[in-house]
Amino acid sequence: MASLSDDRVREFLSTGTRTGKVAWVAANGAPHVAPIWFVVDGDDLVFNTGSGTGKGRALAREGRASLVVDDQSPPYSFVKVDGTISLSDDRDEVRRFAALIGGRYMGADRAEEYGERNGVPGELVVRLHPTKMTAAFGVAD
Repeated sequence: MASLSDDRVREFLSTGTRTGKVAWVAANGAPHVAPIWFVVDGDDLVFNTGSGTGKGRALAREGRASLVVDDQSPPYSFVKVDGTISLSDDRDEVRRFAALIGGRYMGADRAEEYGERNGVPGELVVRLHPTKMTAAFGVAD
């Protein structure tokens, strides 16, 4: 089983601007998936979402999710993470992670802009605590 203690997995998840695709179960039992921006923080994957969104409500209700990150260029690779969720609405933490995530995807020069834009009441920090990970590198090799 893969883990974040594996340097190759951690590097794959942290390099560049690959989006994560997070999956959850809606209140009616239907599966949903959405792309997200994220960062690796210690042993967790961290992203932001709105508390009033379907995703935010479902993650609060279910307390678990799956996330996959893939490289869509040959020879193709992916990491899939299943785990439990913890949420925080602490404004300083929300703003800090919004800036870190914005900096990763939009450049360091825009990090504070994204921190201000997304570090507002109603936004959450979502921590995905891995319980199971699967990784495959060079799938087409």
